[in-house]
Amino acid sequence: MASTRHVIPFAELGRQDVGGVGGKNASLGEMTVHLAGAGVRVPPGFATTADAYGELLDGHGLRGRIEEQIARLREGAALDEVGAAIRSMTLAEPLPPGLRAEIVSAYEQLGRDEGHADPEVAVRSSATAEDLPEASFAGQQETYLNVRGTARLLESVHRCYASLYTDRAIDYRERMGFDHLQVALSVGVQTMVRSDLAGAGVIFTLDPESGFPEVIVISAAFGLGETVVSGQVDPDEYTVFKPSLKAAELDPLIDVRVGAKRRKAVYAEHGLTRTVDTTPEERSQRVLTDTEVRLLADWALTVEGHYGCPMDLEWAKDGLTGDLWIVQARPETVQSRRAASTLRRCRLTAPPGTALVDGTAVGEAIGSGPVVVLDSPVDLDRFPSGGVLVTGITDPDWEPIMKRASAIVTDHGGRTSHAAIVSRELGVPAVVGTGRATHVLHDGQKVTVSCAEGGRGKVYDGLLAYEETETDLADIPVTRTHVMLNLADPSAAFRWWRLPADGVGLARLEFIVAHQVKVHPMALLHPERLDHADRCAVDQLTEGYLDRTRYFTDRLAYGIARIAASRWPAPVVVRTSDFKTNEYARLLGGRPFEPVEANPMIGWRGASRYYSDGYREGFTLECRALRRVRDEMGLTNVIVMIPFCRTLEEADRVLEVMAEEGLGRGENGLKVYVMAEIPANVILAEDFAERFDGFSIGSNDLTQLTLGVDRDSEALAHVFDETDPAVTRSIQSLVPRAQSAGRPVGLCGQRPSDDPAFTEFLVRTGIDSISVAPDSFAAVKQHVATAEPARYGEGRTAPSGTRWPQAEQPSPSRQ
Repeated sequence: MASTRHVIPFAELGRQDVGGVGGKNASLGEMTVHLAGAGVRVPPGFATTADAYGELLDGHGLRGRIEEQIARLREGAALDEVGAAIRSMTLAEPLPPGLRAEIVSAYEQLGRDEGHADPEVAVRSSATAEDLPEASFAGQQETYLNVRGTARLLESVHRCYASLYTDRAIDYRERMGFDHLQVALSVGVQTMVRSDLAGAGVIFTLDPESGFPEVIVISAAFGLGETVVSGQVDPDEYTVFKPSLKAAELDPLIDVRVGAKRRKAVYAEHGLTRTVDTTPEERSQRVLTDTEVRLLADWALTVEGHYGCPMDLEWAKDGLTGDLWIVQARPETVQSRRAASTLRRCRLTAPPGTALVDGTAVGEAIGSGPVVVLDSPVDLDRFPSGGVLVTGITDPDWEPIMKRASAIVTDHGGRTSHAAIVSRELGVPAVVGTGRATHVLHDGQKVTVSCAEGGRGKVYDGLLAYEETETDLADIPVTRTHVMLNLADPSAAFRWWRLPADGVGLARLEFIVAHQVKVHPMALLHPERLDHADRCAVDQLTEGYLDRTRYFTDRLAYGIARIAASRWPAPVVVRTSDFKTNEYARLLGGRPFEPVEANPMIGWRGASRYYSDGYREGFTLECRALRRVRDEMGLTNVIVMIPFCRTLEEADRVLEVMAEEGLGRGENGLKVYVMAEIPANVILAEDFAERFDGFSIGSNDLTQLTLGVDRDSEALAHVFDETDPAVTRSIQSLVPRAQSAGRPVGLCGQRPSDDPAFTEFLVRTGIDSISVAPDSFAAVKQHVATAEPARYGEGRTAPSGTRWPQAEQPSPSRQ
C-alpha cells in the first residue's frame, strides 16, 4: 500500500493494512477481495488512510496541542474538559486540501459505479489499533448514516476525526495503556444499505454469554442497525447450530426468540436519521425468515473460517432490493480472551425471594450495592464506586461510569446492546431489557443483581449473600463411570459447555413446557373447552401463529435443541413430560383437561397419559417436537426416555404411539430409555430390557414406592431414605441384570451430590453413569475417581468399552 495515498478503495485493501486504515476498514477490504467469491456481500466503498490523519495532526501544531491536553488530564484535569478541548481543536483545523480532493474524487467514482450522483453513504470511524483480538475500540468513535453530497461527506469525515477523542475513547486508551498519539484514525465511506426499509443487526460466531463455540447468534431489529447496537430495542435473536449448518438437508436453526422491537431508526426528511415507534404487526413478527437466517449464518461461518477466530459482524438488509449485506466484521474480543480451562461460578447462598424486576442476563456473575438511577451520564464523582447503575439505555458516553458500577440494569436492549457488550468486557453483571427498572428501583435502595440463575437476570431487594468459586477444569479426573449433567433450563445450557461431562443424563421436558411454552398442549388443540379469560390469554401467548400447535412444537423443539446442542455429540437423554395432574392443571388452560386426584404423585402421570384418550393428542405434539430436533435439525444425540412406566403393556402401547408419530425405536439411530423408578421395573428388568435401550434410576420415586412413603410428606421425612437396604438392593439387582441384556444403567438424582458414600455405593454396583446438577459435577467426579480403584483396580479408571452412544454427525432428515 503506497504511503502517500490519502484514500484507497476497499477492493485494494486487506487485513494486512490495519496499520494504515484500521481494523474495520481492513476487514471490509479483506472480505471484498477474498470472500466475494464465496458469496459474502459487502457494500462498496473506500477508506481514508492513517497518513491522511497524520497530515491533519501536523497542521498548525495540532499534535503538540493534543499532547498538552493529555498531560493536563494526567495532572488532574477533568476528562470531559480535556475531551471537549481536543475535539474543538480538531474541528477547527481544516482538512488538508489533498485529502479533500481525493475524498471527493472517490465519492464521485462511487456514484458512477452505483449509477447515480451523490449516493447515500455511511461514514464510519476506524481506529488503527481497533478491532485487534486483544483490544476492542468498537463504538468509541462516531458513525454517520444517510450522508449525501460532498459537503456533508467532508463534514462527517472531519467529525469522525474529532471523535477519536471522545471522553469514552480517551478513558479506554488510558485504562488499556495505549499511547493516544500512536492511535490514528481512518474513515470508511460505504454505500448505504436501505435497512431503514427492512432491518439490520449483529452476528456473533459463538454464544456471546458463555463462549460456546458451536453456535452462531444473530440479533435483528427493524430499521437501521444503530438501535440494536445502542440497546434501544429488544431485538429478535436467532441461534444457529454450526454442525447442522454444514449439512444442506438439515435445518440448523435451533432457537428463535421474537423480541419486542418497539422502536426503529429510519431516514429523517432532511438527512441523518430519526427513531420512530414500530407498528404492532412489526413487534409481533420476525425480522428475518429461516432462509435469510441461514444465509447470514453461512456467511458468518465463512468469515470465521477465513479469519481463523470467532467474529463479531454487523449485517443489514436493503428494503428496496431485499439483498443482505455484511457491513462490518471484527474479531470477537471478550469470550475469546477467557481462560478455557477455568469455570467461574456464582451462587446465591440463601433463598432470594421474589425479584423486583427481571430481564436478559448478561454474564454469569452477581453484584450488589446501592441503586443509582440516571437518565444521562454524570461526572464520575457523582457516581459512587460499587453502585448499581440503573438507566434506560447506555451508549459509549456511559463507559467511565459503567467501569465503576458493581452491576448494570437497563430498561431496554438485548444481548448485543451496548450495555451488554461493555458489561461483558468489564466482567460486570448486567440485566438488560427489564422494561421498567427505572420506575421500580429508586436511588439508594440496596439491591442484589443476579445473572447466575440462567437466561433471565434478576434484581432482588437487599444485599444478599452469595459465593464465587472457580474450578480448574484441568484438575477434574477422568473416570470410567460416566458423570453426566441434569439440565432443565435451555437458556442456561450453554453456560456449562466447558465442563468435561459425558452428556446429559436427564433433560426435563416438563420444565421447558412450564417456562418456555407456558400453556397446556390440550388447550391449544381444544380451545373450545377454555373459558373466555384463558382463551384470550392463549390468543395473546400464541400471537403470530395461525396453527397454535406449531407454537407448542416450536417452543419445545427449540428448548430441547439448545440442550442437545450444548453437549453434541455426547448423548442427551430427554425425559418426556412427567407433570402430575395438579401441575398440569396449573398450566395456562390446563384445568378443563385434568382430573382432581387425591394423590397425584401415584396417579395419572408418565406413560399412562401418553396412550390415553385424555392426553394422547398432547403427547403427539411432544413426539413431533422430538422428531423435529432429531430428524430435521440433525441432533441425533437425543435419546428419548419414558417416565413412570408401570407395566409391560404400557411400554408396548407407548412405543406404538411413538412409532406412529415417526419415533420408531431404532429408526435414524433412535434409542428409547425407561425410568427405573417403580419396583415393577426392577422385578421385570429383563422384560423391560427387551423393550427399551437403557434404564435410568429415579431414586426419589423408587424410594417412595419401595418404602410406601409419600416423598413430599413432612411427617414421614424421617422414613424416606434412598440408602435403605430395600432400595439399595433393588439397585444392586437391576444393574447387572440390565447390563447382561446389553442395556446401560444410569442414575439421575440429588443423592450422589449430597452423599459421597452413596456415590461410592453406585460405583461398586458397576453403574454406567451418574447424572448430577452442574454445580455438583466437579465434586461428584472426584468422588467417583476415588471410588473406582476399589471396583475396577488401580489404573483402570479410564473409560473403556462404553455403552453410551456418541452421535458422529448430524443425520439427514428422513424422506
